[in-house]
Amino acid sequence: MAGPQEQQRTDGDLAGSPDAQPEKVAPEGDSNTDLARLEDRWRRAVADVDNLRKRHARELDRERAMERSRVAGAWLPIVDDLERALAHDGGQPNAVIEGIRTILHQAVKVLDQLGYPRDDETGVPFDPQRHEVVGVVNVSDTAPGTVMEVLRPGYGESGNQLRPAAVVVSRREE
Repeated sequence: MAGPQEQQRTDGDLAGSPDAQPEKVAPEGDSNTDLARLEDRWRRAVADVDNLRKRHARELDRERAMERSRVAGAWLPIVDDLERALAHDGGQPNAVIEGIRTILHQAVKVLDQLGYPRDDETGVPFDPQRHEVVGVVNVSDTAPGTVMEVLRPGYGESGNQLRPAAVVVSRREE
């Protein structure tokens, strides 16, 4: 016959085996409370993962916009230099000049594709979000605050601007 110590050892050996499942004796009310608590924790975990996914997507969009801005900003001096080179073409047709015009056109197109369209309109009302006034002229036949000349084109739109256009605006003669 096995004594109490041997019986205890046998039960202990079973509890340590991988197939053994501990039995939890709980009143009926506790299992519903545990289930509700676990379900609440599960819902919170799912919500946390969803919030993390959304935050990551926002951060990724913000990083992409910043990188796009850096690339466009690095590209802008090249566009300006091409425009200055074309300003000294002397009005003569030349294959090199036409090549520079083509490169400038492609560079402006790249800026547009990056989300920074060229802003060089004249005859439009002055908009402080898009324009930087560098000169004022007295003109009697146009409305005051009209863009008369663009000295340096701007790139971008009012909410996403790389640089404002440098413009000369009109004012009424007194």
